[in-house]
Amino acid sequence: MNIIILIFEGIRMFVLGARSGIFYKPDGKKLAGYLESLGPIFIKFGQLLSTRTDILDVGTAKDLQGLTDSCKPFSVKKLRAIIEKELGDSIENIFDDFDDKPLAAASLAQVHLAKLKDGKHIVIKVLRPGIEKEVKKNLRLLKAAAKFCTYVYSESHRLRPVEVVKDYESTILRELDLKLEAANTNLTRKNFSNSEELYIPEVFLDMTTSRVMVLEEIDGIPCTDIEQIEKFGINKKRLAENGVMIFLNQVFRDNFFHADMHPGNIFVSKKHPDTPGYIAIDCAITGSLSNDERYILARMLQAVLKQNYKSLAQLFISSEWVDPDTNIIDLENTLRACCEPIFEKPLSEIEFGKLLLYLFQSTRPYGLSLQPSLVLLQKTLIHIEGMGRQIYPELDFWGIAEPYLDNWLKEQFSPLKLKEFIVENKEDLLMKATEMPGFIYEALDELRVYSKNRKSYDEKINKMQMQFQREKYIIRAIGIGIIVLWGIFVILS
Repeated sequence: MNIIILIFEGIRMFVLGARSGIFYKPDGKKLAGYLESLGPIFIKFGQLLSTRTDILDVGTAKDLQGLTDSCKPFSVKKLRAIIEKELGDSIENIFDDFDDKPLAAASLAQVHLAKLKDGKHIVIKVLRPGIEKEVKKNLRLLKAAAKFCTYVYSESHRLRPVEVVKDYESTILRELDLKLEAANTNLTRKNFSNSEELYIPEVFLDMTTSRVMVLEEIDGIPCTDIEQIEKFGINKKRLAENGVMIFLNQVFRDNFFHADMHPGNIFVSKKHPDTPGYIAIDCAITGSLSNDERYILARMLQAVLKQNYKSLAQLFISSEWVDPDTNIIDLENTLRACCEPIFEKPLSEIEFGKLLLYLFQSTRPYGLSLQPSLVLLQKTLIHIEGMGRQIYPELDFWGIAEPYLDNWLKEQFSPLKLKEFIVENKEDLLMKATEMPGFIYEALDELRVYSKNRKSYDEKINKMQMQFQREKYIIRAIGIGIIVLWGIFVILS
């Protein structure tokens, strides 16, 4: 960035900050107002910060959740020019009808309704002109501000401003490629292709570029419009429970979850009111967990349900989510102090998303370090559970999640999973099996060399013999194990 622009933007940020009072007794409301005054890109940065409850207190995060990126639309003339350039034809030749009035205008893109020549009703999403340049300029400014913060703010080691800005950079740059959003949408649609719980609109991939995306128009009820949901006679209990199942299936079955499931992106289908489902849009932000993270998360839920704080503390330490040198008794006592007041309520009234948030907050003094995917998961869970309880206040998340996760954990050790492991790793297993004779011959050759100088190398020979015995038993065990695994594979096949 030109140094003059950087200085100018820095002065502007300072003046606006002084006006908002952010430099004097800062709080969440002041921060939200300050980011809003800086413009759309900073608003989206504030939205991301609202999910970082691992570094922000609950009050500040809640204040930042109120930020909305409803923006002034850009001219339809420019929008039409972008569409025609990207799709290689005129609006009149591509569409049978095109609505010049925007359906929505956000910080990065604008959405319009249209109808294709074959009569299909669609929506077309177009990135704002020059948005890439604007985003990169703001990112450079944010990086400079983050580095400056590390020098002047004593708590910067905990807030990790440079890391937060890097997370934001990776998130927003993904949103600038509509082909990536289209791919995410298409994959989620395939994962729920025969599901009554969730419908994902069709993406017209042949009409989608990095700057333009065309997808099926949906007809749904905003998930927060309880009056309309009741008017259509939709089973609210079933609907809320289906929301929990969507979350569990995305995380544990598919390992690919929609990580931006706020109410503006979720609608309720008007079809099948007795077995209702949702419609989800805007799959730009998605997440997935490692197998270890999913396993630890499931075990953590079990430990919380049983109020086994020792096991919970061991999970935090073994997963390296906290400092591995943490005193387990201290951590156990901290987790007990965090959870026991919450468990005074009936189990069905306890929100797991918020409980997870409190667990993460209570372990911050022990060097809590979470992957961005887990932060996205926590945010998604809070949205899903909060939305479900708004629709049906008696929603029992635990009653649905406990048997689901019990079954999932059992499946991880089933013969079918063992078969999958053998199939996926058969080359490595066979390679190790073919290497075994070589290990034996090497050990025998070493024994022969040493035997020529038996008197001077008696001690070494004894050590080698002991090593050979150990290797022999290990080789036998591995050989038997492979034979057993192969047998299971043959039987299952």
